[in-house]
Amino acid sequence: MKPDTFERYGSVSRFFHWSMALLFVFMYYSAVLFSQENFDLMPYHKATGLLLMLLILLRVVWMLANLKKRPHGSLVVKLGHLALYLLMLAVPAVGLIRQYGAARHPLEIGPFTLPQAAEKIEWMSNLGNAAHGKLGWLLMAFAIGHVAMALVHQLKGEKLLQRMAGR
Repeated sequence: MKPDTFERYGSVSRFFHWSMALLFVFMYYSAVLFSQENFDLMPYHKATGLLLMLLILLRVVWMLANLKKRPHGSLVVKLGHLALYLLMLAVPAVGLIRQYGAARHPLEIGPFTLPQAAEKIEWMSNLGNAAHGKLGWLLMAFAIGHVAMALVHQLKGEKLLQRMAGR
C-alpha cells in the first residue's frame, strides 16, 4: 500500500476516489431512469446513496488525517475540490432530510434504518424536493469539470515530458 505524498495520492485515497466515481456513475444512471419514470432502481439508488455518504465521510476523515502529506494544488484546485466535497455531502443529506420528512415509510438499507417522521414535515419534504435533484445535477456538472481539468492537466504534463525528452 502506497501512502499519500506531495507528488501523488496513495492507495487509500485512490480507493476512495475510484470506488466513489463508479458509485456516482450508477447514481446518475439510476437518476436518469427515474426521470423517465422508471422506478425499478430507486431502492438501489437509495442504498448506493447511503454507501456514498459513508464513503464520503470516511474520505473526509482520511483527507484531514493526511492533509500535510497530500499533493499541493493551486487555490482554484482547492476551491474546486471544496465545492465537490460540499456537494457530495449536501446531496445525500438533503435526500435523507426529504426521506425522513415525507413520513411515508422508514428507509431500510441492509442493517441501517432511518425512521420516518410521525407525520409529514413540510419544510423537509419541500427542501428535499426542491434541492436534492438540482444539487445532484450540479454535482455531476462539477464532476464532469473535474474530469475535464484532470485530462487537461495530464495532457499538459505529457507535453512537458515530451519537450523534456526532446532536449
